[in-house]
Amino acid sequence: MLVAVAVLGLCGILPASAQSPVVVELFTSEGCSSCPPADAILVDLDRQSAQSGRDLILLGEHVDYWNYIGWTDRFSSAQFSQRQNDYARSFHLGSAYTPQMVIDGRVQFVGNESSEVHRKIDEAAKEPKPAQVLLQWEKPGRLHVAVQSHSASQAKVLLGVTEDGLSTNVGGGENGGRTLHHAAVVRQLREVGSTGKNAFDSTVDVPIHPDWNPAKLKVVVLVQDSANNRILGAAQVSYQQ
Repeated sequence: MLVAVAVLGLCGILPASAQSPVVVELFTSEGCSSCPPADAILVDLDRQSAQSGRDLILLGEHVDYWNYIGWTDRFSSAQFSQRQNDYARSFHLGSAYTPQMVIDGRVQFVGNESSEVHRKIDEAAKEPKPAQVLLQWEKPGRLHVAVQSHSASQAKVLLGVTEDGLSTNVGGGENGGRTLHHAAVVRQLREVGSTGKNAFDSTVDVPIHPDWNPAKLKVVVLVQDSANNRILGAAQVSYQQ
């Protein structure tokens, strides 16, 4: 069985030497000419996370509003466009844009400058989060999710499936003729419950699509404040076949 304990540790206290997990969301599109550098940063973060010791939870969310300009992004979804719009309201932005990175639901910025991305991640890793997330496979496709929150805020518990090692030969639009490489592509993101009385405890089904590569999948759980969209806790595990 695979077990992931994140955020506060079993005693509810983050050790001085430990770093808080950092959730990095990239809103991107294969139809946007400004996005490939940000996609490359996400690929590099995925490669480096195991070596650096940083607990990075990466989500590449492909929006659908650029699909009209000559290329339909096969990973795009109106759901991710809506999620980005929710963030735009939280950050009081005039509109959504790509490539946008959102760190822990707390800060947002244009996501194609590597030095800024690393600086924001390092800052976020020093900030303890008020929710503890424990994940344990009960059997293939059945994941036990336990959350203990020390926040007074009501929070949503979201479950996502991401896939690494994907690439696309783009046949049209602003990136026509390019081969784009992706990491942590969000294949599924859904709400599985909420932290009523500061806790959530449930076993959930994690079905996967036949086109997804099980060896490249991670399952992510986010605890997200329902009012301001800040990430209160998070954890991930590799998919168990």
